[in-house]
Amino acid sequence: MKSKTFALRASLALVATALLLPLAAQAQNIAIVNGKPVPKARLEVLLQQAARAGQPVSPEMQAQARDQVVLREIFVQEAEKRGIATLADYKSQMELARQSILIRELFEDFKRKNPVTDAAAKVEYDKFKAQATGTEYRARHILVEKEDEAVGLIAQIKGGAKFEDLAKKHSKDPGSGENGGDLDFAKSDAYVPEFGQALAKLAKGEMTATPVKSQFGFHIIRLDDTRDAPFPAFDEVKGQLVQRMEQTRLQQFQEDMRAKAKTDYKFAP
Repeated sequence: MKSKTFALRASLALVATALLLPLAAQAQNIAIVNGKPVPKARLEVLLQQAARAGQPVSPEMQAQARDQVVLREIFVQEAEKRGIATLADYKSQMELARQSILIRELFEDFKRKNPVTDAAAKVEYDKFKAQATGTEYRARHILVEKEDEAVGLIAQIKGGAKFEDLAKKHSKDPGSGENGGDLDFAKSDAYVPEFGQALAKLAKGEMTATPVKSQFGFHIIRLDDTRDAPFPAFDEVKGQLVQRMEQTRLQQFQEDMRAKAKTDYKFAP
């Protein structure tokens, strides 16, 4: 009696397993198209690509991706039925696609194995900050063609005429002239050397005693204010720095591979 009971239980277990197998297989597939399963893995790859491109993976996108995966299977089956896969043009394009995917994954693998740490990004940030910080000058200027005209305007200003009014009336620089000669804040090296050097020598509120000659003409310069050059906090620019450093490292990786490769091909300079 016991042996019969054991045999019955065993056969029931086998039946149950046989019934569950299609359900387990179905859980791994999105659909069955003309008897061929569409694996769920295809959907996951498509969603991963969207996420990598910065697109939010919303429920709506997941539904659209499901539709797309099933449609692709329908179209692929039809293409294969018509013999498209045997055409030379198809094979050529497949080879290019294979290369593109391999190269993309090579670069992604390099980035994963060579991440830009916060410490490395901070070092780069400090370099930029050291170069960018310093004194900024808020200046006004009047630009004219002839030296004697500039000398005459300096005399008028010293006699009580307003610098701003003369800039609006006489300056050849339309951008600043309309604003009374105002150039806003900038570092001295943002200007041509003659202008920048003369500006850096002025005290706040002081005007150049003689015209300053440059390639643009003759300048009358007045220094209105100074300040320490502002610079964004590390956290504000970390993302941009990391992206820039990743790109630089990737370019070097490519150059190293090119330099090591043995080829008779001559790359364009």
